[in-house]
Amino acid sequence: MTDIAALRENYTKGSLEVSDVSLSPIDQFQKWFDEAVSSELLEPNALLLSTVSNEGKPSARVVLLKGLDNGFKFYTNYLSRKGTELIENPNACITFFWNELERQVRIEGKIEKVSSEESDAYFQSRPKGSQIGAWTSNQSMVIENREVLEEREKHLIEKFGDNPIPRPPHWGGYRLVPTYIEFWQGRPSRLHDRIAYTLLENSEWRIERLSP
Repeated sequence: MTDIAALRENYTKGSLEVSDVSLSPIDQFQKWFDEAVSSELLEPNALLLSTVSNEGKPSARVVLLKGLDNGFKFYTNYLSRKGTELIENPNACITFFWNELERQVRIEGKIEKVSSEESDAYFQSRPKGSQIGAWTSNQSMVIENREVLEEREKHLIEKFGDNPIPRPPHWGGYRLVPTYIEFWQGRPSRLHDRIAYTLLENSEWRIERLSP
């Protein structure tokens, strides 16, 4: 049996100082994200989305970042568990972990839907198979077996044929507008660098170093 408690890494690949970071956390994230892409990491846009139900029960799942403006955009089924929880409680957190760079970014904020026009445009940019998949799956709902999905997919392929596939009304984009962003750089002996941005009432960002 693996000795889980003995598993450990000593992080040595970088450092992070308040004097090094951008005044804007979005700009700082873009810098780190570009470095993750340049490093050819596998799916650097994979993020852990954490939501909380109206009963205070948390849940989390991995989705993909699909846009960055004043917030972090992703797309999903509005009627899924995460969609339902975001209606009940729009406060959410997303986390990026780039192991090869020994970096983590945690982002807290409020969720809003992106415009229908944005959702339509992104949906039309997806491969046809993914478009059919959005119509096929009643995400998070219990099904009897996989054949249910395969039969529905076959039916929809025949239904749409070679015609353009419209975006399902139950599918679209969300944007997490941040109020707190923390950048974590692994350091030796668990004395990691943590730089936090907190949004103030005057819409400026306060930048602070946190103890690891």
